[in-house]
Amino acid sequence: MSAEQRPRILILGANGQLGQMLQRVFAGDGVVEALGRDRCDLADLDQVRNAVASFAPQLILNAAAYTAVDKAESEPELAARINAEAPGVLAEEAKKRGALLVHYSTDYVFDGSKRGPWVEDDPTSPLNVYGATKLEGERNILSAGGRALIFRTSWVVSAEGKNFLRTMLKLGAERDELRIVNDQYGAPTSTRAIAQGTKAVLASAGVEGAGEDTEGGVYHMTCAGETSWSGFAQAIFAAAGPSREQGWATVTGIPGSEYPTPARRPANSVLSNEKLAARFGVSLPAWDAEMRGILKTLGVARG
Repeated sequence: MSAEQRPRILILGANGQLGQMLQRVFAGDGVVEALGRDRCDLADLDQVRNAVASFAPQLILNAAAYTAVDKAESEPELAARINAEAPGVLAEEAKKRGALLVHYSTDYVFDGSKRGPWVEDDPTSPLNVYGATKLEGERNILSAGGRALIFRTSWVVSAEGKNFLRTMLKLGAERDELRIVNDQYGAPTSTRAIAQGTKAVLASAGVEGAGEDTEGGVYHMTCAGETSWSGFAQAIFAAAGPSREQGWATVTGIPGSEYPTPARRPANSVLSNEKLAARFGVSLPAWDAEMRGILKTLGVARG
């Protein structure tokens, strides 16, 4: 297939942990243009429009977002521009060109009050600015009326960037005890699983980069299983090799009320992936298997 025939794939948020993984997973699938904030800052809507117009992609993978959950409470306008307005502009530009937009959203669109896993049609009620702006971004994309897939995911981790797993490895090697919240539940989800899941969805829909028959809308995409933050930390240390003579820090579970943050977090962030599996036949691996894979990549896996 010549370069002219290969799909043109635009990845935004190229320097983030998900953006880096998307570049690796989609590298051989088309002509890929990956832009970081230095070349396409979603806070500048003209840059967003120009990026799409100049590259003319058939597929847009938007991994860019304002993800500083607590800081968003004091920067609501900036968070809204990046998380809500920019995705709407992307959707409009994609529609003009008949491109498919793949956008990543969050479990934080829910308030955490449900006992079981959240499904896509459950009522949304974000507890914080970050969740509210991400939800508005979803709505702006859908209202644009073009072809779009929105994947809600949760507790994203990888061998790169800033995330809970890497933070635990650092603090667990430095301290004797870590007090970690034990009454908030979710599914840690690796960037590898998300990127490969995205690719599998596109393949299932019969598309290579851009498909006319892709069923758009909102889908949940998280790794299988669930745990608490303290349970996640304990699993990390159990699977990692010795860090020092005295071993890893001891994990003490505490209620979220003992660890106040500027932004409230949902108690239950567990998402149901049944719709994704039913429509596309795609299921992500178990969270603990992905965790062990990351530890192996980092060279700290036990055994």
